[in-house]
Amino acid sequence: MSGSDPAARLLECLRRERVVSGERLSETLGISRAAIWKHVEQLRARGYRIEAEHARGYRLAGIPDRLLPDEIVTRLTARRLGRRVVYFEETDSTNVQAMRLAREGAAEGTLVIAERQTHGRGRLGRSWSSPAFVSLYGSWILRPTLPPADAPQLSLAAALAVARTLEALAPGRVTIKWPNDCLLDGRKVAGILTEMDAEIDRVRAVVLGIGVNLNAGTRAFAPELRPIATSVRLATGRKVDRLAFTAALCDALEAVYDRLLQEGFGALIAEWNRYSCLSGREVTVDCAGHRTTGRVDGLDASGRLVLIGADGRRTPIVAGDVSVVGGYDKTRAAGGPRRGGSAR
Repeated sequence: MSGSDPAARLLECLRRERVVSGERLSETLGISRAAIWKHVEQLRARGYRIEAEHARGYRLAGIPDRLLPDEIVTRLTARRLGRRVVYFEETDSTNVQAMRLAREGAAEGTLVIAERQTHGRGRLGRSWSSPAFVSLYGSWILRPTLPPADAPQLSLAAALAVARTLEALAPGRVTIKWPNDCLLDGRKVAGILTEMDAEIDRVRAVVLGIGVNLNAGTRAFAPELRPIATSVRLATGRKVDRLAFTAALCDALEAVYDRLLQEGFGALIAEWNRYSCLSGREVTVDCAGHRTTGRVDGLDASGRLVLIGADGRRTPIVAGDVSVVGGYDKTRAAGGPRRGGSAR
């Protein structure tokens, strides 16, 4: 709905006041009482619960559990990210749709949302399970003033924004597994996938895909994933307000994104390292078959994972799949095929 849509304007009137008479709505919107009824029925068809109180008027009694653009925008404090929302009840992949829009010139901050993806993807070519109407699958279009070599820092910064947003729902229980998986009680709850459209010396656009398991139940996960993946609802026992979470994530993303562009990734390192589940642990990083083992000493100013080897040598790692040395590693298992993660 747009601001010029009578149904949208009617909805704004119902949001502002507890009960509004049909006569007053007619005068305010400049349309007939019959048209008011028509638009009320349209809103009801979209899932809004609007009650008609005898001799008093209409009352907004409930909104649908859908990530509708107008409902997201009304909750934002962010100035750019999420101000335009493209909504699908079902699509192949939000990253695919967002990249198409980016190449067509869509503004920075445009958010593509899907209630369900048929071909959601995660890092390293893995698929992403996307059950309908329970979680968040979104892709933001960014146009950063960064050299292409620094674009991977956007994914790291986004992981921090996701962790901040989840922290409000589960204080002290959220961690990040480098480079960008978010864990809740040690189980995978969110993941991030970035794609870039760039020239040799400049970035045209980055699509930042984020998937967060919010209200998914146990059956949303394949049996082999249930010990290693989770949703916020499963972990906390409380249903998440998906609209509020999406708006809060837009706000957090804009805050870390702006700071990254203004001050560099170094300004985010201390907070990122506090969330890291790998700091001080002995790990092996597999990058296209090349394995490096060492103790994690956090991130450097470029966002690389720094390992200290047995000989004391410090080795920065640009990319790879991380596993903890010795014993069963829940954080590694959570990165397996069809895990809950980035929307793409």
